[in-house]
Amino acid sequence: MILYFNYEELRALKAGAQTLLEGESGNCGSVLAPPQSRAQVEALVPRLEGDLSLPTLSELRAVAAAVDVIVACLRVEMEVTVLATHAADESAVAAYFDYAHALTVSRRLADMATEMEALIEVVTGERVTAAAAADFRFPD
Repeated sequence: MILYFNYEELRALKAGAQTLLEGESGNCGSVLAPPQSRAQVEALVPRLEGDLSLPTLSELRAVAAAVDVIVACLRVEMEVTVLATHAADESAVAAYFDYAHALTVSRRLADMATEMEALIEVVTGERVTAAAAADFRFPD
């Protein structure tokens, strides 16, 4: 399956990942990103150049986990920026849009995961296992 992005979504995810990984602010530090989550975000960053091919449910879940960490970071950034400036300040509005774009991607990933799980269950006749999530391949 392919996860499609628009320009704003890619830009928001890259900015959130950069903030989280580089520690540009203390707002998204290690509390939101334990080592495993940081590793997932680090693995996602080089792939944020365009649409993503997600051939397995386990790969989709890894991307979704990384995106969720980025969304959490962007939410904190948005809240801090709004409180530090003003809700109508340009930086607060930009922070809101980054958060909103990343949140939209997170929702699409959740919907895709639900569809993939349902297809695996229909085809195999069984509940999704870790092995099925890793081995069952979806075409683009």
